[in-house]
Amino acid sequence: MKFRGLLIAAVVLLILACVLYWSDHRKAPDTATPSADASPDILKIDPATVASLTVKAKGAQPVTLLRSRADQWRITTPGTYPADSTTVSGMLSNLSPLASQRVVEDRSSNLARFGLTDPSLELDITAKSNKTTRLLLGDDTPTGDAVYAAVAGDPRVFSAASYIKTSLNKTLSDLRDKRLLPIEAASVSSIDLLRKGQDIGFARVQNGWQIERPKPYRTDSFQVDDLLQQLTSAKWDPSTPAPEAATNFAHATPLATIKLTGSAGNDTLDVRKDKSDDYAKSSAVAGVFKIDSTTATALSQALDHSLDDFRRKQLFDFGYTDPDKIEYHSGATSLVLTHTGNDWWSNGKKMDSDSVSMLVSTLRDLAATKFVDSGFTAPTIDITVTSNGGKKVEKVQLQQTGDSALARREDDPTLYSLDAATINSLTNSIAAIKPAAPSKK
Repeated sequence: MKFRGLLIAAVVLLILACVLYWSDHRKAPDTATPSADASPDILKIDPATVASLTVKAKGAQPVTLLRSRADQWRITTPGTYPADSTTVSGMLSNLSPLASQRVVEDRSSNLARFGLTDPSLELDITAKSNKTTRLLLGDDTPTGDAVYAAVAGDPRVFSAASYIKTSLNKTLSDLRDKRLLPIEAASVSSIDLLRKGQDIGFARVQNGWQIERPKPYRTDSFQVDDLLQQLTSAKWDPSTPAPEAATNFAHATPLATIKLTGSAGNDTLDVRKDKSDDYAKSSAVAGVFKIDSTTATALSQALDHSLDDFRRKQLFDFGYTDPDKIEYHSGATSLVLTHTGNDWWSNGKKMDSDSVSMLVSTLRDLAATKFVDSGFTAPTIDITVTSNGGKKVEKVQLQQTGDSALARREDDPTLYSLDAATINSLTNSIAAIKPAAPSKK
């Protein structure tokens, strides 16, 4: 019985030895013996040196991108389109460096085993020196969490994380710049907005924007900047077929026509609404498009602003810096405040800084609820604010009419209508001004 047991054990050991020998000499691609450096970089590309990039996905047309002198990317194959520079930069970032999980084979003699003779994805990266590096991505590894990779001319086969393939496998639609107006907002010098029969013209000035049409008005530059931002960031929806977008655009209701003028020339955007969807036709991008829902809402809101929404409603422009001098006159009340260092003074007396700060805040926030054309006859309050080291002097007159008031600035025909809460805040702030408390010895 002992002899029989020994014989069975010997047979089992022999079988195991054969299995181990077979396993060592016929390993699956993903279990091959790695080199001493188990996870070196597959390649390392300096994004700044790349002149062109070609994406060759199996079963799809190659897409070639070319970097311009202005460091912008443009698609040249299969057509000519502006490229999404952010997407391209992301791809190049993944190649700087492209890390491996490990080396599968140091010197492979059969790339077909890894799907690398006919790769599912090839990237041709050409440097400014005209040297081209070909990155090959083949089959997924048996575990499914990695992909085989190689560089043409390098005998090694690597495994790399699966997300690498996803991040590099970009289609023409992925790589196209989907902005309807692919221009830089800072390059725009004027905006013409035609909506609901109203033609509004904006011109960029030194400190912001100026409304030029229908009349020159003080301008809320923040609102104009927001409009420009929405225009230059609005994107088209690649999931809507071009014929469908063109059909819907043809019978949609016109919302606005915008013309941007800048260093790159003139560009026009025609926006229309069809039920809950917005469509656009741009002179900068051939075709008619549905506007992507993520940008359509903000763009529609910006375009729906009236002329008054773009007009500056604040009465004073001294901003968030403290003024140098404040003069207030109303009937028997006369107050002159001067700012020296960190202190406020009036008639040689140091004033309570908190009460003056409250007045400054109130003056800064004085704003119209609407604009009117007439009604101002005689001022009841005169306010002069001097700021910027005496270089900026703003004079405002107010005429109280019950609890509300009308206001006008010197050399400005605009009449500002202020509500009761605004006037009460001003009069209460004036009444609260008081001398500073005596210092304690």
